[in-house]
Amino acid sequence: MEQTVLNLGSYIQISVGDEQKLEARELVEFSLRHHQVANVWDGKPGSLSSTRMLRFTGTLGEIVFADCYHLPRPTRSFGATGGQDWGQDFLIKSEDQDFSVDIKSMKRKSGVLSGSYVLNIPASQLHKTGSKTTHYFCISFHQSETEGTIASLLGFIDKTALETGELGHFHRAGTKRIRFDGSTFIFNEGTYEIEFCDIRPPVLTDYLRKQKGFRICQLN
Repeated sequence: MEQTVLNLGSYIQISVGDEQKLEARELVEFSLRHHQVANVWDGKPGSLSSTRMLRFTGTLGEIVFADCYHLPRPTRSFGATGGQDWGQDFLIKSEDQDFSVDIKSMKRKSGVLSGSYVLNIPASQLHKTGSKTTHYFCISFHQSETEGTIASLLGFIDKTALETGELGHFHRAGTKRIRFDGSTFIFNEGTYEIEFCDIRPPVLTDYLRKQKGFRICQLN
């Protein structure tokens, strides 16, 4: 199948179906009942809601990615028993290389994205012993009043490029950062920060073009 290569700074948006969201919710509810995994916010007000949303966003991202590229959907949500996938949500094989992909999903208020927006990856995750990850794939979700849930497929991040310093910025634990709204926060652990403008755009296929709500967008 012929493929079109997108330019750096491009990303794809598609609509998320009700059936995809339903399956994600079912996987999450099962995981909450049967798979207890500690979170830093446990014991605080709203902790269950935070855990549910985290798992839902992550699981929905995996389902959307699988459907876009003809891959098997996940059969479990984050934290399943035997709970460790070693950072390999998907294994994609090509003639030249095998890609072990870890999907990174987040929620944003809008699908209008800036190149200066960032994805944060904790250093403990990047350097985890036994990790199989070779690439991360970034997906952003937002809610549209007219179109429902929209997924922005931002693309791939080469893990090796992060490790060697060719890509991203490393911030030590205790580093103070300023958000776009002027508020501040402090990193609790060493964290790699990757700007959206440095993310390699997703692979565009004829099948992906046929997805509901498909459009190609540009970072601001």
